[in-house]
Amino acid sequence: MALEHALVVGLAITTEAVVRRLRQRDVKVTVVDDRPSDASRRRALDLGIELFETASLDLAELVATADVVLPSPGVPIAHPAIQRAEATGVPVWSEFELAARWDARPMVAVTGTNGKTTVTTMITEMLVAGGRRAVAAGNNDVPLVDAIADPDVEVFVVEASSFRLQFTERFRPHVAVWLNLSPDHLDWHPDVDHYAAAKARIWAAQGPDDVAVVNAEDSVVMRYAASAPGRIVTVGLSTGDARVEDSHLVVSGRPLVAVDDLPRRLPHDLTNALAAAVTAMAMGVEPAVVAGVLRAFEGLPHRVQLIGDAGGVRWYDDSKATGPNAVHAAVRGFDSVVLIAGGRNKGLDLSGLRVHAPQLRAVVAIGEAAGEVEAAFAGTVPVVRADSMRAAVRAAAMHAQTGDAVLLSPACASFDWYESYAARGDDFAREVASLSDEPASCRNGGGA
Repeated sequence: MALEHALVVGLAITTEAVVRRLRQRDVKVTVVDDRPSDASRRRALDLGIELFETASLDLAELVATADVVLPSPGVPIAHPAIQRAEATGVPVWSEFELAARWDARPMVAVTGTNGKTTVTTMITEMLVAGGRRAVAAGNNDVPLVDAIADPDVEVFVVEASSFRLQFTERFRPHVAVWLNLSPDHLDWHPDVDHYAAAKARIWAAQGPDDVAVVNAEDSVVMRYAASAPGRIVTVGLSTGDARVEDSHLVVSGRPLVAVDDLPRRLPHDLTNALAAAVTAMAMGVEPAVVAGVLRAFEGLPHRVQLIGDAGGVRWYDDSKATGPNAVHAAVRGFDSVVLIAGGRNKGLDLSGLRVHAPQLRAVVAIGEAAGEVEAAFAGTVPVVRADSMRAAVRAAAMHAQTGDAVLLSPACASFDWYESYAARGDDFAREVASLSDEPASCRNGGGA
Protein backbone atom coordinates (compact mmCIF):
# COMPACT_ATOMS: atom_id res chain seq x y z
CA MET A 1 0.00 0.00 0.00
CA ALA A 2 1.55 3.28 -1.11
CA LEU A 3 1.03 6.09 1.39
CA GLU A 4 0.38 9.58 0.11
CA HIS A 5 -1.48 11.21 3.00
CA ALA A 6 -1.38 10.27 6.70
CA LEU A 7 -3.49 11.69 9.52
CA VAL A 8 -1.57 11.72 12.80
CA VAL A 9 -3.63 12.14 15.96
CA GLY A 10 -1.79 13.51 18.99
CA LEU A 11 1.79 14.74 18.89
CA ALA A 12 3.96 13.04 21.51
CA ILE A 13 7.38 11.34 21.48
CA THR A 14 6.35 8.41 19.29
CA THR A 15 4.26 10.35 16.81
CA GLU A 16 6.95 13.02 16.50
CA ALA A 17 9.20 10.24 15.18
CA VAL A 18 6.38 8.94 12.98
CA VAL A 19 5.84 12.38 11.41
CA ARG A 20 9.56 12.84 10.80
CA ARG A 21 9.95 9.43 9.12
CA LEU A 22 6.80 9.85 7.01
CA ARG A 23 7.95 13.21 5.70
CA GLN A 24 11.34 11.72 4.81
CA ARG A 25 9.35 9.38 2.56
CA ASP A 26 7.48 12.31 0.98
CA VAL A 27 4.19 11.43 2.63
CA LYS A 28 1.85 14.36 3.23
CA VAL A 29 1.11 14.53 6.96
CA THR A 30 -1.72 16.30 8.77
CA VAL A 31 -1.32 16.44 12.55
CA VAL A 32 -4.19 17.12 14.94
CA ASP A 33 -4.32 17.28 18.70
CA ASP A 34 -7.38 17.61 20.95
CA ARG A 35 -5.63 19.85 23.47
CA PRO A 36 -2.21 20.93 22.22
CA SER A 37 0.25 21.33 25.08
CA ASP A 38 3.36 23.49 25.19
CA ALA A 39 5.40 20.31 24.59
CA SER A 40 3.38 19.30 21.52
CA ARG A 41 3.57 22.81 20.10
CA ARG A 42 7.37 22.75 20.54
CA ARG A 43 7.50 19.41 18.73
CA ALA A 44 5.47 20.84 15.85
CA LEU A 45 7.80 23.85 15.67
CA ASP A 46 10.86 21.60 15.62
CA LEU A 47 9.29 19.52 12.83
CA GLY A 48 8.35 22.60 10.85
CA ILE A 49 4.69 21.61 10.63
CA GLU A 50 1.36 23.14 11.57
CA LEU A 51 -0.43 21.53 14.51
CA PHE A 52 -4.21 21.74 14.23
CA GLU A 53 -6.63 21.66 17.11
CA THR A 54 -9.12 18.85 16.49
CA ALA A 55 -12.18 20.93 17.30
CA SER A 56 -11.31 23.45 14.56
CA LEU A 57 -11.44 20.87 11.73
CA ASP A 58 -13.90 18.61 9.95
CA LEU A 59 -12.50 15.36 11.34
CA ALA A 60 -14.71 13.15 9.18
CA GLU A 61 -13.40 14.81 6.03
CA LEU A 62 -9.80 14.51 7.21
CA VAL A 63 -10.21 10.79 7.87
CA ALA A 64 -11.92 10.28 4.51
CA THR A 65 -9.02 11.88 2.61
CA ALA A 66 -6.29 10.01 4.51
CA ASP A 67 -4.69 6.73 3.47
CA VAL A 68 -4.06 5.86 7.10
CA VAL A 69 -4.74 7.18 10.62
CA LEU A 70 -1.79 7.01 13.02
CA PRO A 71 -2.74 7.74 16.64
CA SER A 72 -0.30 8.50 19.42
CA PRO A 73 -0.23 5.56 21.90
CA GLY A 74 -1.90 7.79 24.49
CA VAL A 75 -4.91 8.60 22.30
CA PRO A 76 -7.91 6.58 23.55
CA ILE A 77 -9.41 3.97 21.27
CA ALA A 78 -12.76 5.76 21.59
CA HIS A 79 -11.33 8.87 19.90
CA PRO A 80 -13.62 10.06 17.07
CA ALA A 81 -10.82 9.84 14.48
CA ILE A 82 -10.16 6.20 15.31
CA GLN A 83 -13.84 5.33 15.46
CA ARG A 84 -14.52 7.11 12.15
CA ALA A 85 -11.60 5.37 10.46
CA GLU A 86 -12.66 1.93 11.64
CA ALA A 87 -16.26 2.57 10.57
CA THR A 88 -15.26 3.67 7.07
CA GLY A 89 -12.48 1.19 6.38
CA VAL A 90 -9.53 3.57 6.66
CA PRO A 91 -6.58 1.66 8.22
CA VAL A 92 -5.48 2.60 11.73
CA TRP A 93 -1.82 1.77 12.37
CA SER A 94 0.68 2.18 15.15
CA GLU A 95 4.38 2.84 14.61
CA PHE A 96 4.90 -0.94 14.80
CA GLU A 97 2.93 -1.42 11.60
CA LEU A 98 4.92 1.26 9.80
CA ALA A 99 8.19 -0.33 10.93
CA ALA A 100 7.03 -3.78 9.82
CA ARG A 101 6.26 -2.43 6.35
CA TRP A 102 9.48 -0.43 6.09
CA ASP A 103 12.04 -2.92 7.41
CA ALA A 104 12.51 -6.69 7.11
CA ARG A 105 15.26 -7.21 9.70
CA PRO A 106 14.52 -9.67 12.55
CA MET A 107 12.51 -8.48 15.50
CA VAL A 108 11.91 -9.90 18.96
CA ALA A 109 8.91 -8.57 20.87
CA VAL A 110 7.91 -8.66 24.53
CA THR A 111 4.49 -7.89 25.98
CA GLY A 112 2.72 -8.45 29.29
CA THR A 113 1.08 -6.40 32.00
CA ASN A 114 4.28 -6.47 34.04
CA GLY A 115 7.94 -7.13 33.34
CA LYS A 116 8.14 -5.90 29.73
CA THR A 117 10.97 -3.43 30.21
CA THR A 118 13.03 -5.75 32.38
CA VAL A 119 12.77 -8.69 29.98
CA THR A 120 13.37 -6.47 26.95
CA THR A 121 16.53 -5.16 28.61
CA MET A 122 17.79 -8.63 29.51
CA ILE A 123 17.20 -9.99 26.02
CA THR A 124 19.00 -7.03 24.47
CA GLU A 125 21.98 -7.50 26.78
CA MET A 126 22.09 -11.23 25.98
CA LEU A 127 22.04 -10.61 22.24
CA VAL A 128 24.78 -8.00 22.48
CA ALA A 129 26.88 -10.27 24.71
CA GLY A 130 26.40 -12.98 22.08
CA GLY A 131 27.84 -10.77 19.38
CA ARG A 132 24.63 -9.48 17.78
CA ARG A 133 24.08 -5.79 17.11
CA ALA A 134 20.77 -5.37 18.95
CA VAL A 135 18.79 -2.38 20.18
CA ALA A 136 15.75 -2.05 22.43
CA ALA A 137 12.89 0.04 21.04
CA GLY A 138 9.13 0.54 21.15
CA ASN A 139 7.44 1.34 24.44
CA ASN A 140 10.49 3.22 25.72
CA ASP A 141 12.51 6.28 24.74
CA VAL A 142 13.39 4.90 21.28
CA PRO A 143 10.43 4.71 18.88
CA LEU A 144 10.73 1.69 16.61
CA VAL A 145 10.44 3.87 13.50
CA ASP A 146 13.57 5.72 14.67
CA ALA A 147 15.43 2.53 15.56
CA ILE A 148 15.05 1.07 12.07
CA ALA A 149 16.80 4.12 10.63
CA ASP A 150 20.11 2.68 11.89
CA PRO A 151 21.45 0.37 9.17
CA ASP A 152 23.94 -1.29 11.54
CA VAL A 153 21.32 -2.89 13.81
CA GLU A 154 20.83 -6.63 13.26
CA VAL A 155 17.99 -7.33 15.69
CA PHE A 156 15.33 -5.08 17.20
CA VAL A 157 14.04 -6.02 20.66
CA VAL A 158 10.61 -4.41 20.86
CA GLU A 159 8.80 -3.61 24.09
CA ALA A 160 5.21 -3.97 22.94
CA SER A 161 2.35 -2.23 24.71
CA SER A 162 -1.27 -3.17 24.05
CA PHE A 163 -1.87 0.29 22.57
CA ARG A 164 0.70 -0.32 19.85
CA LEU A 165 -0.21 -3.97 19.24
CA GLN A 166 -3.88 -3.08 18.85
CA PHE A 167 -3.21 -1.38 15.54
CA THR A 168 -0.97 -3.89 13.78
CA GLU A 169 -1.46 -6.17 10.77
CA ARG A 170 1.96 -7.27 9.50
CA PHE A 171 4.09 -6.77 12.62
CA ARG A 172 5.87 -10.13 12.82
CA PRO A 173 8.48 -10.76 15.51
CA HIS A 174 10.52 -13.91 15.00
CA VAL A 175 10.30 -14.54 18.76
CA ALA A 176 7.30 -13.06 20.59
CA VAL A 177 7.01 -13.20 24.39
CA TRP A 178 3.79 -12.77 26.39
CA LEU A 179 4.74 -12.66 30.07
CA ASN A 180 1.43 -12.33 31.93
CA LEU A 181 -1.94 -10.63 31.96
CA SER A 182 -3.97 -8.91 34.65
CA PRO A 183 -6.56 -6.12 34.42
CA ASP A 184 -4.87 -2.86 33.44
CA HIS A 185 -5.36 0.17 31.20
CA LEU A 186 -9.12 -0.11 31.51
CA ASP A 187 -9.20 3.65 30.99
CA TRP A 188 -8.18 2.82 27.37
CA HIS A 189 -9.52 -0.66 26.65
CA PRO A 190 -13.28 -1.10 27.08
CA ASP A 191 -12.80 -4.34 29.06
CA VAL A 192 -10.24 -6.99 30.00
CA ASP A 193 -11.09 -9.21 27.03
CA HIS A 194 -10.31 -6.36 24.64
CA TYR A 195 -7.02 -5.77 26.48
CA ALA A 196 -6.09 -9.46 26.24
CA ALA A 197 -6.97 -9.64 22.54
CA ALA A 198 -4.69 -6.67 21.86
CA LYS A 199 -1.83 -8.41 23.67
CA ALA A 200 -2.44 -11.60 21.68
CA ARG A 201 -1.78 -9.70 18.46
CA ILE A 202 1.91 -10.09 19.22
CA TRP A 203 1.56 -13.57 17.66
CA ALA A 204 -1.03 -12.78 14.98
CA ALA A 205 1.30 -12.39 12.00
CA GLN A 206 3.78 -15.08 12.99
CA GLY A 207 4.40 -18.12 10.82
CA PRO A 208 5.32 -21.72 11.60
CA ASP A 209 9.05 -20.90 11.73
CA ASP A 210 8.54 -18.29 14.45
CA VAL A 211 8.52 -18.81 18.22
CA ALA A 212 5.90 -17.89 20.84
CA VAL A 213 7.23 -17.75 24.40
CA VAL A 214 4.36 -18.35 26.80
CA ASN A 215 3.92 -18.15 30.57
CA ALA A 216 2.70 -21.66 31.39
CA GLU A 217 1.32 -20.48 34.74
CA ASP A 218 -0.93 -17.73 33.35
CA SER A 219 -4.21 -19.30 32.21
CA VAL A 220 -5.21 -16.38 29.97
CA VAL A 221 -1.87 -16.34 28.17
CA MET A 222 -2.03 -20.11 27.72
CA ARG A 223 -5.55 -19.91 26.31
CA TYR A 224 -4.54 -17.41 23.65
CA ALA A 225 -1.34 -19.34 22.92
CA ALA A 226 -3.43 -22.23 21.61
CA SER A 227 -3.98 -20.25 18.40
CA ALA A 228 -0.41 -18.98 18.03
CA PRO A 229 0.88 -20.14 14.62
CA GLY A 230 4.52 -20.54 15.65
CA ARG A 231 6.41 -23.04 17.81
CA ILE A 232 5.40 -22.64 21.46
CA VAL A 233 7.96 -22.58 24.27
CA THR A 234 6.55 -22.43 27.81
CA VAL A 235 8.15 -20.99 30.94
CA GLY A 236 7.12 -21.15 34.59
CA LEU A 237 8.37 -21.50 38.12
CA SER A 238 7.31 -25.12 38.47
CA THR A 239 6.17 -26.17 35.00
CA GLY A 240 7.11 -25.52 31.39
CA ASP A 241 9.90 -26.14 28.92
CA ALA A 242 11.95 -23.75 31.05
CA ARG A 243 11.39 -23.79 34.81
CA VAL A 244 13.01 -23.78 38.25
CA GLU A 245 14.21 -27.23 39.27
CA ASP A 246 16.65 -28.29 42.02
CA SER A 247 17.45 -24.62 42.75
CA HIS A 248 18.48 -23.99 39.13
CA LEU A 249 16.94 -22.34 36.10
CA VAL A 250 16.49 -25.28 33.75
CA VAL A 251 15.89 -24.98 30.00
CA SER A 252 14.84 -28.06 28.02
CA GLY A 253 16.00 -30.30 30.83
CA ARG A 254 19.46 -28.74 31.14
CA PRO A 255 20.56 -26.57 34.09
CA LEU A 256 21.38 -23.03 32.98
CA VAL A 257 22.29 -21.16 36.15
CA ALA A 258 21.90 -21.61 39.93
CA VAL A 259 19.19 -19.48 41.52
CA ASP A 260 21.61 -18.47 44.28
CA ASP A 261 23.92 -16.96 41.65
CA LEU A 262 21.26 -14.47 40.53
CA PRO A 263 21.26 -10.94 42.00
CA ARG A 264 17.44 -10.89 41.64
CA ARG A 265 15.60 -13.94 42.97
CA LEU A 266 12.00 -12.99 43.72
CA PRO A 267 9.47 -15.27 42.01
CA HIS A 268 8.71 -12.82 39.22
CA ASP A 269 12.45 -12.25 38.72
CA LEU A 270 12.89 -15.96 38.00
CA THR A 271 10.01 -16.05 35.52
CA ASN A 272 11.43 -12.99 33.77
CA ALA A 273 14.88 -14.57 33.64
CA LEU A 274 13.51 -17.76 32.12
CA ALA A 275 11.56 -15.86 29.47
CA ALA A 276 14.60 -13.78 28.51
CA ALA A 277 16.83 -16.86 28.45
CA VAL A 278 14.69 -18.95 26.12
CA THR A 279 14.16 -15.97 23.83
CA ALA A 280 17.86 -15.21 23.50
CA MET A 281 18.64 -18.90 22.96
CA ALA A 282 15.96 -19.08 20.26
CA MET A 283 17.86 -16.25 18.56
CA GLY A 284 21.05 -18.28 18.65
CA VAL A 285 22.79 -17.00 21.79
CA GLU A 286 24.85 -19.68 23.55
CA PRO A 287 23.59 -20.85 26.98
CA ALA A 288 26.88 -19.89 28.68
CA VAL A 289 26.51 -16.31 27.42
CA VAL A 290 22.89 -16.16 28.59
CA ALA A 291 23.90 -17.45 32.04
CA GLY A 292 26.62 -14.82 32.30
CA VAL A 293 24.17 -11.99 31.66
CA LEU A 294 21.74 -13.39 34.24
CA ARG A 295 24.48 -13.56 36.88
CA ALA A 296 25.31 -9.90 36.29
CA PHE A 297 21.81 -8.44 35.88
CA GLU A 298 20.99 -6.21 38.85
CA GLY A 299 17.54 -5.14 37.68
CA LEU A 300 16.14 -1.77 36.65
CA PRO A 301 15.30 1.32 38.72
CA HIS A 302 11.90 1.53 40.42
CA ARG A 303 11.22 -2.20 40.16
CA VAL A 304 11.54 -3.67 43.68
CA GLN A 305 14.83 -1.79 43.91
CA LEU A 306 16.60 -1.84 47.28
CA ILE A 307 17.27 1.79 48.16
CA GLY A 308 17.87 1.67 51.91
CA ASP A 309 18.84 -0.71 54.69
CA ALA A 310 18.98 0.55 58.25
CA GLY A 311 18.04 -0.75 61.68
CA GLY A 312 17.11 -4.12 60.28
CA VAL A 313 14.53 -2.60 57.92
CA ARG A 314 14.97 -2.70 54.15
CA TRP A 315 13.35 -0.09 51.92
CA TYR A 316 12.30 -0.95 48.35
CA ASP A 317 11.23 1.32 45.50
CA ASP A 318 8.66 -0.44 43.32
CA SER A 319 7.12 2.75 41.92
CA LYS A 320 6.74 1.11 38.50
CA ALA A 321 4.01 -1.12 40.02
CA THR A 322 1.05 0.83 38.66
CA GLY A 323 -1.47 -2.04 38.87
CA PRO A 324 -2.48 -4.58 41.52
CA ASN A 325 -0.85 -7.53 39.78
CA ALA A 326 2.57 -5.91 40.04
CA VAL A 327 1.96 -5.40 43.76
CA HIS A 328 1.03 -9.07 44.14
CA ALA A 329 4.30 -10.08 42.51
CA ALA A 330 6.34 -7.80 44.76
CA VAL A 331 4.68 -8.55 48.11
CA ARG A 332 4.92 -12.31 47.55
CA GLY A 333 8.70 -12.00 47.77
CA PHE A 334 8.73 -10.90 51.43
CA ASP A 335 7.65 -12.30 54.79
CA SER A 336 6.61 -9.06 56.49
CA VAL A 337 5.89 -5.77 54.72
CA VAL A 338 4.87 -2.20 55.42
CA LEU A 339 3.15 -1.29 52.16
CA ILE A 340 2.89 2.22 50.74
CA ALA A 341 0.16 2.23 48.08
CA GLY A 342 -2.06 4.65 46.22
CA GLY A 343 -1.91 7.35 43.56
CA ARG A 344 -4.21 7.82 40.58
CA ASN A 345 -6.18 4.65 39.92
CA LYS A 346 -6.40 3.52 36.29
CA GLY A 347 -9.93 2.18 36.65
CA LEU A 348 -8.75 -0.99 38.42
CA ASP A 349 -10.24 -2.86 41.37
CA LEU A 350 -7.86 -2.49 44.33
CA SER A 351 -9.84 -4.73 46.67
CA GLY A 352 -7.77 -7.75 45.63
CA LEU A 353 -4.81 -6.31 47.52
CA ARG A 354 -6.56 -7.48 50.69
CA VAL A 355 -5.28 -11.01 50.08
CA HIS A 356 -1.86 -9.86 51.30
CA ALA A 357 -3.09 -8.70 54.71
CA PRO A 358 -1.44 -11.65 56.55
CA GLN A 359 1.96 -10.48 55.24
CA LEU A 360 1.45 -6.81 56.07
CA ARG A 361 2.52 -5.05 59.22
CA ALA A 362 0.71 -1.89 58.14
CA VAL A 363 -0.40 0.05 55.07
CA VAL A 364 0.25 3.70 54.27
CA ALA A 365 -2.33 5.05 51.80
CA ILE A 366 -1.35 7.93 49.52
CA GLY A 367 -2.72 10.06 46.70
CA GLU A 368 -6.13 10.26 45.07
CA ALA A 369 -6.81 6.57 45.66
CA ALA A 370 -5.99 6.67 49.39
CA GLY A 371 -9.62 6.01 50.25
CA GLU A 372 -9.75 2.96 47.95
CA VAL A 373 -6.56 1.58 49.49
CA GLU A 374 -7.96 2.15 52.97
CA ALA A 375 -11.20 0.39 52.03
CA ALA A 376 -9.30 -2.57 50.58
CA PHE A 377 -7.69 -3.31 53.95
CA ALA A 378 -10.53 -2.25 56.25
CA GLY A 379 -10.65 -4.42 59.37
CA THR A 380 -7.45 -6.34 58.54
CA VAL A 381 -4.30 -4.31 59.18
CA PRO A 382 -3.57 -0.80 60.45
CA VAL A 383 -3.94 1.79 57.68
CA VAL A 384 -2.75 5.38 57.90
CA ARG A 385 -3.24 8.07 55.28
CA ALA A 386 -0.37 10.35 54.29
CA ASP A 387 -0.68 13.58 52.34
CA SER A 388 2.88 13.67 51.03
CA MET A 389 5.73 11.26 50.35
CA ARG A 390 7.59 12.64 53.35
CA ALA A 391 4.63 11.85 55.59
CA ALA A 392 4.29 8.42 54.02
CA VAL A 393 7.92 7.49 54.63
CA ARG A 394 7.78 8.65 58.21
CA ALA A 395 4.56 6.78 58.84
CA ALA A 396 6.13 3.64 57.41
CA ALA A 397 9.20 4.10 59.60
CA MET A 398 7.01 4.34 62.68
CA HIS A 399 5.35 1.01 61.92
CA ALA A 400 8.29 -0.99 60.56
CA GLN A 401 10.07 -3.49 62.79
CA THR A 402 13.36 -5.34 62.48
CA GLY A 403 13.20 -7.79 59.59
CA ASP A 404 10.44 -5.90 57.75
CA ALA A 405 10.52 -4.60 54.19
CA VAL A 406 9.01 -1.20 53.52
CA LEU A 407 7.70 -1.38 49.98
CA LEU A 408 6.50 1.50 47.83
CA SER A 409 4.34 -0.53 45.45
CA PRO A 410 1.49 1.84 44.63
CA ALA A 411 -0.90 -0.20 42.38
CA CYS A 412 -1.73 3.16 40.80
CA ALA A 413 -0.34 5.68 38.36
CA SER A 414 1.70 8.60 39.64
CA PHE A 415 -0.01 11.49 37.89
CA ASP A 416 -1.84 12.88 40.91
CA TRP A 417 1.40 13.95 42.61
CA TYR A 418 4.14 13.39 40.03
CA GLU A 419 4.89 13.60 36.31
CA SER A 420 6.03 9.96 36.17
CA TYR A 421 6.52 6.81 38.22
CA ALA A 422 10.26 7.55 38.09
CA ALA A 423 9.77 10.95 39.73
CA ARG A 424 7.65 9.29 42.43
CA GLY A 425 10.33 6.67 43.07
CA ASP A 426 13.07 9.27 43.18
CA ASP A 427 11.13 11.31 45.74
CA PHE A 428 10.61 8.18 47.83
CA ALA A 429 14.36 7.48 47.74
CA ARG A 430 15.15 11.04 48.83
CA GLU A 431 12.78 10.83 51.76
CA VAL A 432 14.17 7.44 52.82
CA ALA A 433 17.70 8.86 52.69
CA SER A 434 16.61 11.83 54.79
CA LEU A 435 15.49 9.54 57.62
CA SER A 436 19.11 9.07 58.68
CA ASP A 437 19.47 12.83 59.11
CA GLU A 438 17.01 13.11 61.96
CA PRO A 439 16.44 11.30 65.26
CA ALA A 440 13.66 8.73 65.41
CA SER A 441 11.76 10.88 67.90
CA CYS A 442 11.35 13.55 65.22
CA ARG A 443 9.71 11.22 62.73
CA ASN A 444 5.95 11.14 62.59
CA GLY A 445 3.41 9.32 60.51
CA GLY A 446 1.09 12.25 60.20
CA GLY A 447 -1.02 12.69 57.12
CA ALA A 448 -4.35 13.62 55.77
